[in-house]
Amino acid sequence: MIAAVGMHDRAAAGMMAGVTRRVLLVEDDARIRHVLRLALIDEGYEVGEAASGEDALAQLAEQQADVVLLDLMLPGADGFEVCRTLRRTSDIPVIMVSARSDSHDIVAGLEAGADDYITKPLVAKELSARIRALLRRSRSSSDGPAHTQVGDLDIRPDEGVVLRCGEPLTLTKTELRLLAELAAQVGRVLSREDLLERVWGYGYFGDSRLVDVHVRRLRTKVEHDPANPRHVLTVRGLGYKLAP
Repeated sequence: MIAAVGMHDRAAAGMMAGVTRRVLLVEDDARIRHVLRLALIDEGYEVGEAASGEDALAQLAEQQADVVLLDLMLPGADGFEVCRTLRRTSDIPVIMVSARSDSHDIVAGLEAGADDYITKPLVAKELSARIRALLRRSRSSSDGPAHTQVGDLDIRPDEGVVLRCGEPLTLTKTELRLLAELAAQVGRVLSREDLLERVWGYGYFGDSRLVDVHVRRLRTKVEHDPANPRHVLTVRGLGYKLAP
């Protein structure tokens, strides 16, 4: 369910640069889906609805969305399977929705390719903040250099491109943003709190598991041996850095 918190800050939400952003809401409970739809419309979003994972994938094949709000427990193809399927071909931002705060489910959802997660009962203010943050971070970071060469990695945030040994890598928008933030300060340790603010764009809503899981996912793509990383390093007790 969604908590009864008003959502009237239209100017700060779905309407960006005069463009209506589309959210695909994937939820099998018709009552929850109806309430969420009204809340998102009130925020200024265009809302598509799907009652199953199969329906969601079929809709996305016909019409893209800017954000997918994806329930984990769906009939047929569950949220994990839907997210893994999406990640084979798309970097569309995905927020997983779970009825449980179980750490295993949350980590599994992030490992499947979700950019963020939220647990039920949903609070409208928090949901709106997370969607806005996802949409903001889909743009390239403008604070760091446009081009950074680190070892065999060629990082070009402004172009949305990362090359390894000259070959393009397929990163999600969140993975690209994470790498760009590390590349903007090569050799400097960034704490999990720093990265939550810089990459996810919010503080008290954040969870350090978001950082840890995305670092693991990023290493599987940028490192030749993810178990023994050369680029994205852990500094015990402090955070992460991109090695020069």
